Amino acid sequence: MARHINGINEMLVSLFNHVMDVESKAVITEEFKDITNNDMHIIEAVGISEPRKMSDIAKILGVTVGTLTTNMNGLEKKNYIIKERSTEDKRVVFVTLTERGRKAFFHHRDFHKNMIKAVVVDLDDEEKRLLYKCLVKLDSFFRE
Repeated sequence: MARHINGINEMLVSLFNHVMDVESKAVITEEFKDITNNDMHIIEAVGISEPRKMSDIAKILGVTVGTLTTNMNGLEKKNYIIKERSTEDKRVVFVTLTERGRKAFFHHRDFHKNMIKAVVVDLDDEEKRLLYKCLVKLDSFFRE
């Protein structure tokens, strides 16, 4: 049992490092070389639907609005996002993606779709259900 636990730990550390490395290489292409992998995750959190409040984006990412503001200013200068103050409450800032930001969003989303397809391609429904259950437990652990 202890051997399996050590193996799981080693696998999780390895997976984390590989995902971050591969994602960075796959997502930060020549077209998006002016932003970081972290910026891509911010773009993902902004999303493509309605304008999103800075406070909501910060909550999604688990950072403070102050920390997020620095990154958002850079993304705005590089024309990935547009920030607009609320007309009803000047303290509230809404963020939307520009066309360039939407392009980056879909590029990043496609990487994740392809990664998931590669992981589950040979799994049957029960294995997919079990994998999902394990990932939910792992996510709960990290959120605590």
